[in-house]
Amino acid sequence: MKDKSSLLAAAGDNTRLAHLGHDPSSFHGFVNPPVVHASTVLFPNSQAMVDRSQKYTYGTRGTPTTDALCEALDALEGSAGTILVPSGLAAITIPFLAYLSSGDHALIVDSVYTPCRHFCDTMLTRMGVEVEYYDPLIGAGIETLIRPNTRLVHTEAPGSNTFEMQDIRAIAEAAHRHDCVVTMDNTWATPLYFRPLDFGVDVSIHATTKYPSGHSDIIMGSVSANEKHWPRLHDAQITLGTCGSPDDSYQILRGLRTMGVRLAHHQASALELARWLETRPEVARVLHPALESFPGHDIWKRDFKGATGVFSIVLKADHADHFKPKAHAFLDALSIFGLGYSWGGYESLAVHVNLSDRRIAKAPSEGPVIRLQIGLEDVADLRRDIEAGFAAAASV
Repeated sequence: MKDKSSLLAAAGDNTRLAHLGHDPSSFHGFVNPPVVHASTVLFPNSQAMVDRSQKYTYGTRGTPTTDALCEALDALEGSAGTILVPSGLAAITIPFLAYLSSGDHALIVDSVYTPCRHFCDTMLTRMGVEVEYYDPLIGAGIETLIRPNTRLVHTEAPGSNTFEMQDIRAIAEAAHRHDCVVTMDNTWATPLYFRPLDFGVDVSIHATTKYPSGHSDIIMGSVSANEKHWPRLHDAQITLGTCGSPDDSYQILRGLRTMGVRLAHHQASALELARWLETRPEVARVLHPALESFPGHDIWKRDFKGATGVFSIVLKADHADHFKPKAHAFLDALSIFGLGYSWGGYESLAVHVNLSDRRIAKAPSEGPVIRLQIGLEDVADLRRDIEAGFAAAASV
């Protein structure tokens, strides 16, 4: 059989997803890579043990299963190397530990994933790193915030829960003029709809818990770095002793095979519902980057290849005292939408988001923010479920 690597490099997304990260010829022709459970790896002799002169040396440092997933992610990201970690949050915190030291200054987008903020405000500051939050809409203006000791700029686009769009290329160019490493949480878009390293980002972060898994049953994160920043990231993983399990890696690989077709369905359903929600009198605003009415739509259209299934709505409320009761009434009336955290799985979810930690990108004032994860159900059924929520909220 001919070598497929050059063919896959030019192939479409779904073709690549179906064939990346496995080599049947290496495993007796089996289509899927084996799940290798390993801690101890034996060496042929004592000198090989001292020199570590073989590909695999210990379970935490990789197995054929975890390597298969890393190779697939590198191909999707265009990265020099990828590490697997136990969760999406670990995928954020480990690069921070890799690139930041006591006395450094880090710029973190204010619309960041809330557990990331908690890590920054607790462990990172205790380590002597000064953290400053910046406006997600700052663009190239971030250069005015960079100090002589600024070492890292963390981005996230769209922003968590409120979906602000950042001008990633402009931020990266400004940061690189001062030799700052640029990290990005790209969980929402996945590398199918946005490739951070193509826009100047140094380190791309994903909660593979979400769309790569797709089935709400795996917790894992991945971090992919460019050539310049890969050695330090890899060293941090070895030093910290983090790794992804072979079983979870196998499940993520299996999820990747269908991620393209799932994302297409998520995207179409979410956009149809978002456009319908814009017409509803109960909704003050729909926060979805692919909507022409959204303030960051032009950046999304310029830089992104698609949108996924997560967006938010702002329910109308007469007074701030009504925000929580109205949100709870809406949520408690839902039947198909589950009330749960995370997203990216096959089922629709809804949650009342708490934005009280924001310092710059403040919460909308019109009413409570409800984040919706649009799953793989039929849109007509989801609409009926949302209408039940509206009816319940109207009685509050």
